[in-house]
Amino acid sequence: MSVPNVTLNNEVTMPQLGFGVWLMDDAEAAESVVTALRAGYRSVDTAMIYRNEEGTGRALRASGVPRAEVFVTTKVWNTDQGHDPALRAFDASMARLGLDVLDLYLIHWPAPAQDRYVETWRALERLHADGRVRAIGVSNFTVAHLRRLLDETGVVPAVNQIELHPYLAQAELRAFHAEHGIVTEAWAPLGQGKSLLDDPVLRRIGAAHGRSPAQVVLRWHLRLGNVVIPKSVTPSRIAENIDVFDFELTDAEMAEIGALDEGRRLGPDPEVVS
Repeated sequence: MSVPNVTLNNEVTMPQLGFGVWLMDDAEAAESVVTALRAGYRSVDTAMIYRNEEGTGRALRASGVPRAEVFVTTKVWNTDQGHDPALRAFDASMARLGLDVLDLYLIHWPAPAQDRYVETWRALERLHADGRVRAIGVSNFTVAHLRRLLDETGVVPAVNQIELHPYLAQAELRAFHAEHGIVTEAWAPLGQGKSLLDDPVLRRIGAAHGRSPAQVVLRWHLRLGNVVIPKSVTPSRIAENIDVFDFELTDAEMAEIGALDEGRRLGPDPEVVS
């Protein structure tokens, strides 16, 4: 299965569809990442707070897929915000992953009450300048947080990974990303498998294409240009989620899905996470 790449603002490329490992323990990540890589995924998204970097690293080595072919992302957690703590956190993550160079390092949340994300960003800039990470970005940043980074550092994040699905389409934030050359990456792209996948609009569109509602949602993301990282521990679902590159949604179907947006968050508001 061939997944298209997107080009980041520093010319590094990353697969548009990857594999997320949120809510997996080390053993589940070790097994599921191998399954995903053998199914054709070439991007894996983890984080320090997921507590499965070690299992993810084991899977990377066990899969038989050359390291150069896999795009690996991890994230610095809120308790490690600040310049020096972020550098130490990066070293610890790399030791757990068993990697020498990381493909993408993200600030997991802005944690505005701490008011340290600009310091943290400068640590990521240093890691990038030292060649230890190929690209740097953020996660869960709003327009206001991004503007502050740009104003105070002048360094544009390559990626902003945000909650994004048809019930929370994030049009304003995506427009800001497009204006500044920031790639939009969606976490919970399938609405965490909750009521979204039972939506009658998605079920009807899926039936018209002989596809599941999840495949319809992933196709919607890809058509918008979003990077997506669906998560599953079920081998059949892992295979299904990457089997989305041989059908297209019509403009009318895209509009129907777009009309589902109601600003409904499943996760917390980035302004209150500390």
